[in-house]
Amino acid sequence: MENQTNPWGVSSSIDLYGCDLRLMQDENEIKRFVRELCNLIKMRRYGETQVVRFGDDPRVTGFSMTQLIETSLVSAHFADNSKAIYLDVFSCAPYDPNEAAAFAVQFFKAQNCRMEVITRI
Repeated sequence: MENQTNPWGVSSSIDLYGCDLRLMQDENEIKRFVRELCNLIKMRRYGETQVVRFGDDPRVTGFSMTQLIETSLVSAHFADNSKAIYLDVFSCAPYDPNEAAAFAVQFFKAQNCRMEVITRI
């Protein structure tokens, strides 16, 4: 097993609860969030942000977003019914997951946040 002081990458799963529904349902705001998040954590976006709305089941209806970054991927699902956002940031370049989570909480006006971070070795 490799030394965890020099990991291959970091994956953070950031769950936001009690978010501002207006922001969650605005494709342009989601794209702005991605641009600002990537700038904040110094990730270079590769291509355009993909934002697609779908879901026949009210439990999961909402936008899903993907953004390739040169060092991997940022993705999220926006669950309208529960006002929850499930954001994932994975990169082989270093970034601060706490900084990403704090920004997401502020941007979407989340009332609560839960995060898990995995070091990929």
